[in-house]
Amino acid sequence: MSFWEYVGNRHTQLLTDAYQHASAVFQCMVVATVLGVALGVLTYRSEWAGNLATATTATILTIPSLAMIGLLIPVVGLGVAPTVIALTLYGLLPIVRNAIVGLRGVDPTLVDAAKGIGMSRTARLLKVELPLAWPPILTGIRVATQMLMGIAAIAAYASGPGLGNEIFRGIASLGSANALNQVLSGTLGIVVLALLFDAAYVLIGRLTISRGIRA
Repeated sequence: MSFWEYVGNRHTQLLTDAYQHASAVFQCMVVATVLGVALGVLTYRSEWAGNLATATTATILTIPSLAMIGLLIPVVGLGVAPTVIALTLYGLLPIVRNAIVGLRGVDPTLVDAAKGIGMSRTARLLKVELPLAWPPILTGIRVATQMLMGIAAIAAYASGPGLGNEIFRGIASLGSANALNQVLSGTLGIVVLALLFDAAYVLIGRLTISRGIRA
């Protein structure tokens, strides 16, 4: 059976796996973005706190994904839970780092001007600092999403959702007629999803970043 024949025969299951894969990555990225930006906001004013937040999230990223999921299984069981926790933790570093860099890179004179017209600290953060820091934050989100697309495939090890199930089935049946088709369909599916997500982020950037900041 050729690759395209395999895809035609299995398109319903492949689309289901692709939807579950995209959904898991999207939801984990939402949580990672909220936590990462919050950590950036809490630590960017202090050199040691910012370094601690970056170092901690970088340490998490050094843990192999299989080991991370294996450590989580005895605690939260199989399925969606270890997948969500692992992906969220892995997505933090690029967002935290870029949030800190972006917030520290805001022109102090703009912040002083906002303070001079009576803006509170919260108002300055929400109306001046975060909008100006948004481009690097969005870049961090894009990088994290591309990482999680690949890491999410390992979720199949813990009976998690996504295209990793197709890859693992192919690896488990190496030598059979459709083993290569299974691995290839899962891999190409993840690549396509990664490209679609990145295109969506480009569009979001064009809609949310003013021309002056982009320039």
